[in-house]
Formats: sequence, C-alpha cells, structure tokens
Amino acid sequence: MIRKEFKAFVDEQRLFSKDDRILLALSGGVDSVVLAELLLELGYTFSAAHCNFHLRGEESNRDAEFVIKWAERKKVKLFVQDFDTYAYMQEKGISLEMAARELRYSWFENLMQENQIDYLLTAHHADDSAETFFINLLRGTGIAGLHGILPKNGNIIRPLLFATRKSILDYAELKNIQFVEDSTNSETKFLRNKIRHRVIPMLKEISPDFDSIIRKNIERLRDTETVFRNTVENVKDEIIIRENENIKISIAELQSLNPMGIYLYEILSDYGFNESVVNNVSMVLDAESGKRFYSKTHCLLKDREYLLIYPIEKEETETEYSIDAEITSIIEPFKAKIEVLKDLNFISVPKKANVAMLDMDLLNFPLELRHWKQGDSFVPFGMRKKKKLSDFFTSNKYSLLDKERQWLLCSGDEIVWVVGKRIDDRFKVSNSTKSVLKIEINE
Repeated sequence: MIRKEFKAFVDEQRLFSKDDRILLALSGGVDSVVLAELLLELGYTFSAAHCNFHLRGEESNRDAEFVIKWAERKKVKLFVQDFDTYAYMQEKGISLEMAARELRYSWFENLMQENQIDYLLTAHHADDSAETFFINLLRGTGIAGLHGILPKNGNIIRPLLFATRKSILDYAELKNIQFVEDSTNSETKFLRNKIRHRVIPMLKEISPDFDSIIRKNIERLRDTETVFRNTVENVKDEIIIRENENIKISIAELQSLNPMGIYLYEILSDYGFNESVVNNVSMVLDAESGKRFYSKTHCLLKDREYLLIYPIEKEETETEYSIDAEITSIIEPFKAKIEVLKDLNFISVPKKANVAMLDMDLLNFPLELRHWKQGDSFVPFGMRKKKKLSDFFTSNKYSLLDKERQWLLCSGDEIVWVVGKRIDDRFKVSNSTKSVLKIEINE
C-alpha cells in the first residue's frame, strides 16, 4: 500500500520529520493532493502554497478555488499567489515554462524565509523522474542529467519518487480522494507530454518491467555520479589555486587530465560557463595569452600558464582617481591613510611594500591613480635607469590579471609608486627632502 511505502521512503531517505516546518506545493492535481492526504494521515503538520499562473483561463481559477476549499476542510494553512506569467515571460525574454518555474520557486523561497519553513515538498513521482531522464538524454547532458529527479536537493524534497503515476491514481480511487485535472497534461505539443503519452507507453509495451528497470538504473546513475563527483572534487583541490574570490587553474595540470574536456566542463560550470564556451576555452589552451571568455557572473582570462577566473562585478569600473594635496585618506580604489610629515628628525623610512614615503616637493598635485598603459616605465627604487613596467611585471611574475589590476600612483606623466610594490627612485626621501608625503595602505 502506498501509505506504508511512503513512510518507509521518508524514513529510509531521512527526508524530514514531524518536528520540521513543511510547506507543500499544492496544485490541486492528483499527485499533490494525494501527497497532502498522506501527510495528514501520518500526522504531519504542514502549510500549503498554490500558484495561479492564469495560463488556462477559468480552469486556473477553478484549480485555485478547489485548493482553497480543500484547505478549509482540512484546516491546513494555505498561501495563494496570482502571477501575470505572460508579462514576466516577455519582460525576461524566456520561455513560458521557465517563467512559471522562476515565479513559483522565487515565491516559495520568500514564503519559507518569511515563515521560517525548513522544507518545500513537491509531488514529483517516479514517472516524472523517468520523463526527466529521457528529456535530458534527448537534449544532451552529462551524468548529472541522467540521475532523474533527486529525492532531496537542498531544502526541496520529493517524497513521492518511489511511486508511479498509476499507483497514485489507484490510491486516490481507493480513498475516494477528489482532485482537479489539468487539461494541458493530455496535450502532446510539449516534449514532456510526448514522452509521457507516446514514448514511455511504448517502452512499457516492450518491457513490462520498465518501471522497476528505469528506477534501478536511475539509482545506479546516482551512485555513479557520487563517485564521479568525489573524483572531480579531488581533482579540483589539486589543480585550482584560490585567491579570495579569484581562482587560477594550471593549464599544464589541466592538460594532463584524461578526459580533459569533462574535467574542464565540471570546473568551469561552477562559474556559469556553458558547454559551448568550455569547448572554445579548450581550443585556446596552447594559444597566446589574453583571450577572454564570459559567463553571466565571471570572466575567464587565458594567461601564459594559468586560466584566471574572477567575478565580473569585481572588475574596476573607474579607470582613474585624483588625489589632492589636502586629502588625508582614500577609500577607493583601496583604503589608505595619507599624511604630510615635516619634522624629518623623527622620520624613519619603513621597509614595507604597503607604505610609500615620497619627497613632497617633487610631486605635482593632484596626483593620479590609474592602471597600466602600454609604454609605461619608471625607475625602480634602488636603480638609476628606467625600466619598462611590462618588464617589471614579468620579472615579478605578474599574471595578466595582476597587470590589469595593478594601480599606479602618478605625478603628471611620471609613475611615482607601483602601489604596494615599489616607489620610483626619483621621488624617494633624501637628505635634501624638506617634507614627506606618506601613504599607507590599510591591510
């Protein structure tokens, strides 16, 4: 009996307990209503949430009315939300299916936060999981797309995944459970419905044990994915160098992996890069430095020995900053304290890279903070001749990203400080210095 199987599945998978605060996505269809009835029969306390997407005219309103009356009879707290799904779809430029998905899960998340709810329950079942398997197979996917729907993914739980659609319908008939039918479920213009009504029935005809076979295969794929994930995570730990929010990936170590493409995809997909971009990245690993690739959130920069990945929002939006003689501190592009020292008897020049001590009389204000430009040069402290900044970067093993992010303090056309690295020897404190400009970066 489905009730017994339900309890066993929840317990074995450790999905939730009677102490947890639960929100049930209740559409009014047979799957969600049966799930609601099972929860009530087994003594679980929960609230329910119903989305009216207004996609099926009066039928959508009928579903909402049914759910409201059901909740009143069962004394279940109910949240109802109306959506202008078409308007959202047009605004975002996405499919109707994706629009509905984004709207409902965003609302569910807000409800859970506002009401301190632990888990969201949805009524996906074994047939849904099998359909998802075939959809992903047809669209092209990695192993993650072949494990079907997971019983527990974060705070979203699917406690009916053990049950087939037929067993749910049989239980509803046995218990005389009332529900509403979505007329679009019978339409075959949608891929999922084509698989549901045409492909899977044919497979069941070929193999009467289809339900159990596909369920066992999906379970094996989940286990395989677990092994695969563990392997990938170990590889990530070996070849990824993390520097705050930035990461470096050794190209040589990456190319030693087999199959490299799979590892590269698994690494880059964490940062929003799709399969097409990953393929393009793999083709330039032996090319010259400087090639860039973008996801919605990150930029990948191909350097000499590394792939550099960093958040797009962290890129500098300002290219230049001015510093007047009266300024005592700055907060952008970095935090620093500025002071003028006149009593030279008590001045000692600290040997710290984050502190610049400059001869005030040699500076032309306002000073300028900017990034590196082609042809830049300076006289590194302790040297007598100019050195190209590009050569300085090379000798100090700068990556392309380091070069682009390096700030320069300039007086007119002259670089006086490669910030945080070295001052220009021409602006150092000497015996003839009368006042000193001290700039100290707050670390």
